[in-house]
Amino acid sequence: MHRTSPTDEDTRTCFWPRVRQFAVPPAMIETATARRESGDWGGACAAARFDVELDVRAVARTYGPELAGQLRSDLRHLAPDLLRWHLPRTAPDGLLRPGLSATLARYPRDGPAAFHLVARTAPHRATAVDQRIGLALWHPSAPRAGLRPQPRFRLDLHRHLWDARRAHELADRTAELTDPRCTDEIWPFEAALLRAADGMAPDVPVAVRLAARRFLLLDPATGSVDAELPDAGGFPVLPAAATWPPPDLWLLRSGALPADRLHPLVAAALVPGFHSAPAPPPSTADPLLVDCQGARHRVALVAGRLTALDHSPEQLRREELLLAFGGPPLPCLQTIDRAHRQPDDLDAIVQRLLHGDRSGALAAVRQLIGDERPLPGGPLAERLAADEELRGVAVLRRAGIVPRGLRDARGTPQAPPTSLPDGHPHRLRPPRGRR
Repeated sequence: MHRTSPTDEDTRTCFWPRVRQFAVPPAMIETATARRESGDWGGACAAARFDVELDVRAVARTYGPELAGQLRSDLRHLAPDLLRWHLPRTAPDGLLRPGLSATLARYPRDGPAAFHLVARTAPHRATAVDQRIGLALWHPSAPRAGLRPQPRFRLDLHRHLWDARRAHELADRTAELTDPRCTDEIWPFEAALLRAADGMAPDVPVAVRLAARRFLLLDPATGSVDAELPDAGGFPVLPAAATWPPPDLWLLRSGALPADRLHPLVAAALVPGFHSAPAPPPSTADPLLVDCQGARHRVALVAGRLTALDHSPEQLRREELLLAFGGPPLPCLQTIDRAHRQPDDLDAIVQRLLHGDRSGALAAVRQLIGDERPLPGGPLAERLAADEELRGVAVLRRAGIVPRGLRDARGTPQAPPTSLPDGHPHRLRPPRGRR
């Protein structure tokens, strides 16, 4: 039975609140939800930064209307922002697990020869610009490196993590996984789901992965732990979603995150009677006091922009003109310039860039310095330049060019990748015997 360790607690306390804040921003959720509810599943995917690498009409022509109809129904109810919320992530910044290929649905839903609707993340050595996710269709007759689904991260048995029709199941499924008393019941239940989905006999033992080189083997007759193994021993293994709960219920119970900071579908499932409400207006911070011209002056945010409150606009324009010609800066203007070069919320801007939310990062910068003022040199400008470089690198890679001397969004040098990501949509090869 898995017990939460102090390391787990530290990870959840420090790691997940930041992930929930930056990885799936409210603007993405709002836009993706509106488009999904209007029936525009492609627009919802675009809003959630998904690359759709399949054509439902082509599927209908090649494989028939029944398969296409099942696929189209799932796509219409796919909440890509909810899927992004629940995909596995890595420390320290909570970026998407690289090289992931997770099955969302299968057509038909049982049997080894099914088509798989898969979500894919960028390869390990590829620059994950925008943290984009690919959505594709895969079949066992068309194996391709990087596309084969990984059984450990399959989500077809846990549709509540991506299907808006099933999101309400989050409450029961999460509560079971977070209650150690339910382990003896939930593991046999999940093992039965796995056997049924894969067409296995009911007496096939199933392994549970607790950690690297630590597996438990479940007795198929009683559902209890039969043995502890250093590896799976060739037995089928429960997917990660069957053994490791999303952190949201713990974040709520511990007070680390309020309900209105969760994904709305998650909050509605975990908090009875929850209704999302407009965000409250930002609180006004106390002004910063600066010794300037023999007096204590105030510098504060006005309409989202740092402003010297005790200088008239005409005086500020004159001082900025003198400064351009090499004159000494007013202490108030010097304070604002320093904040523009390295703002207090620089880490929040960097986190938005790391998670692909460049529009949110630029909006924060515009609020800080305004639309007309050029960005002064400094750590903030360096981070924005590094992110822009990464975006240019992605274009070069798609053209088959591997540039050197890369930097990540933090401005840290990176080694050149040893392999190129496939920038082209993966085409589904027809099964043998069909053309």
